Amino acid sequence: MLTEDQSLGQMIVAFARSHTARLNARLEPLGLSQARLQVISALEADGEQTQRELAERLDVEQATMANTLARLDRDGLVVRFPHPDDRRAQLVRLTGKAAALIAPAHEAVKDVDRALLKGLPEAEQALFISMISRLSANARPAEAQR
Repeated sequence: MLTEDQSLGQMIVAFARSHTARLNARLEPLGLSQARLQVISALEADGEQTQRELAERLDVEQATMANTLARLDRDGLVVRFPHPDDRRAQLVRLTGKAAALIAPAHEAVKDVDRALLKGLPEAEQALFISMISRLSANARPAEAQR
């Protein structure tokens, strides 16, 4: 049970910030960040998408996604091209340069996760992961849980 001066949200945010800082330090030599990796991973998983689709999938503001895509485009990690059915939209696709970074980036994620879980027995690691998954589901807006 949480004590009176503890907040579950504050604890989770502190953990997430630590995780992100460690992960960004590991991804930086690859020219990536956690946010950039999320976009690359989404494109890897589902193929080309519009900026709007990526923003919705990753639950970020359109302006944030536009900035992230501009940097990825500048660095040669994505290309944008006209949407065949919507003249106002562009599709975003990974480049070969980005594809070559996926395996080392995912390995960096695994390394950071292993470091943060170090010292916990396997059963506790599995329980922690299960609990985080359930807490995340509980935290989604009610309409998204239906």
